[in-house]
Amino acid sequence: MADRPQVSSKFEFVIVAGARARQLLNGCTPKTTGSGKLVTLAQKEVREGKVQKVPAIDHRPLTTDH
Repeated sequence: MADRPQVSSKFEFVIVAGARARQLLNGCTPKTTGSGKLVTLAQKEVREGKVQKVPAIDHRPLTTDH
């Protein structure tokens, strides 16, 4: 890969591309053109900056002090 991904590390690239590949496999519309293989297409979308990591949401219940 000559292009530098728009993510901070190789691990993050794999996580983001994997999540995007899962979305494509479930029927989401691709944001770029290219390979017929959806996993390769997901990687290309991440490299091009067309998909980005979304911060995790904290689902823990709020605690209140009485």
